[in-house]
Formats: sequence, structure tokens, C-alpha cells
Amino acid sequence: MPPGLGATGLSVNTVLTNPSTRPGLRLPGRVVLTAGSADVPVEQVVLGLVTQVEPDDLAAGRVLMEFHRVTVAGPFVVPAGQRRAVAFALAMPWETPITVINGLRPLTLRMGLRTEVGVDPMFDQGGMLPVYVHPLPAQERIFSALAALEFRLRQAGLQSGRLPGVAQTLPFHQKIGFWAPPLYAGPFSELEVTLLTNRYGVEAIFGLDRRAAMAGAGHYSLSRFLVRHTSASGGDDWVNLIDGWLRQAINRHAYAASGYRNPTPIVESAHVTHPPEDPQESHSAKAAEQGTAGGGAGIGGGGGGDGT
Repeated sequence: MPPGLGATGLSVNTVLTNPSTRPGLRLPGRVVLTAGSADVPVEQVVLGLVTQVEPDDLAAGRVLMEFHRVTVAGPFVVPAGQRRAVAFALAMPWETPITVINGLRPLTLRMGLRTEVGVDPMFDQGGMLPVYVHPLPAQERIFSALAALEFRLRQAGLQSGRLPGVAQTLPFHQKIGFWAPPLYAGPFSELEVTLLTNRYGVEAIFGLDRRAAMAGAGHYSLSRFLVRHTSASGGDDWVNLIDGWLRQAINRHAYAASGYRNPTPIVESAHVTHPPEDPQESHSAKAAEQGTAGGGAGIGGGGGGDGT
């Protein structure tokens, strides 16, 4: 029984039909309220998604942040000795961060659903139920391709603030870091991936970092790529596609680091027997054939190298 509502004789129990979900889908469940010996007037029942976010001041440590809040019922009265169940299907924001990556659940990506019940004059915040957010098909294809290219998960977390020049609805963004495999470790040593999703597709932001171990210096660059959700259902070679993205990002990274106007581009891949097709050309053609997902104008098919 929530401690703040004990005096009212009201007990609250929240149950999730399935704690696993994906961005853009719904999280079904119910809130069961049981009254004691007297009628209990309930002002509202509110659900909130809560996660841990790193503030701008990294020395301050992670803080709990509620990033999605929905009122699912109220006002109403629970009669004495009776029970009322409030069913819900919470719509997950498209930008909900992923908490399950290639089957792993990093502790830094824990997420919970919190139930709040208002009974005048009290308002109680109950405990949190764990929620597991799995990637959408397009996101999963990107993670699987990186694993096939032998990128190893280094760390994952949520950073407060918005990325410049990128459309975001949440006050934070997810960063997923990978160690670069030996065949990529010359141009860069670490890959940082941010996947921003809307109803039409995914914008993948690749951050390349090359650190000089002795001096502690290095160089960091960003490249952006776009892919539609509909592309994930086709038979595309995603290893080939992501390798093409990486080569474009490496060329941009080398250009920014060297300061030369015309650095020699990387035109062959170490992981395939023939040069990959340009992602922008191959997927924009498919996007034109398939039309716009969801009935509105969205981001294009697999895009190439729009650096920020």
C-alpha cells in the first residue's frame, strides 16, 4: 500500500501485461484501486516513464528524470470495500531510449513506469515497475550490423540536452558507445551512436573519436544518416549499408582532422568483396518506390553523410 494513501484506506496495484515494448508502440496494463471501509474520491491517476539521465555537469552524477507523463483516469470515486480497475495502453514516445541492445541490458539504461494517485489533499508517487525497451526493426538492423562488423559495446547512457541542428522532442538524447574493431581502429578508436526516431524512420548520428593515449588529445566528428522504417522489412544487406556509412563518416573525420580540402577518400571496404553501394543512392530510390510511411512527409531512405 502506498504510504501516502494509507490514511485513506486505498490500496493501489499496477500490473503490466508485458513489460517489454518498443518506441512508438503501446505499453498495456492496468491500475487496480481498492477502497477500505469508506468511499475514496480519486482526483486522478497518472502514469510516468522515468529513467536515469546524466546532467550537463557530469561530476554531479545521474539523476532520475520523468520524460513522459499521461493522466489515464479521474476524477472518480472508489466505493467502500470495492475495487476499480483502470486499464491503460500507454503510447511510448518515438524517441524513447532503447534499454536492450543486442540482448544486453546495461544498468545505465534502466527505465521504470511510475503510478501516481491523487486523493485530495494527498498526492502519492508509488514505486516503479521495470520497463524494457527493445529496438525497432531498423534500429535492430543497425545494432546487428555493427556487431557483425565486430564493434563491441563499450558503454551506453542518456545525456541531458539536445543535439544542435537535430529535431528532438525529449530533453535528452541517448549515446551508445562502441570500441572500434582492428580494421577500423586506424582512422578512429571509438564510435558513438545516437538513434533519433520518429514515425517515419531513424536518423543515425555517428560520432567518431580518435584519442591520442599519450597526450590525451584527439579529434571528434559527427556524421548523420537517414533510413525509413520500411527499409527494415526488405532484404537489404545491412552490413554492407552500415559499412558504407562508416566509410563516409571516416572520410569526413579525416577531412576535419587534417584540415586538407581534398583528402583521399576511402573507396573500398575491408569487410566485403566489392565496394558497397552508396546508401543514399540505393535507399532513396527504394523510398521513392515505396512512398511515405505513415501517410505524411518524412525523412528519406538511407541517407549519406550529412555532417553536423
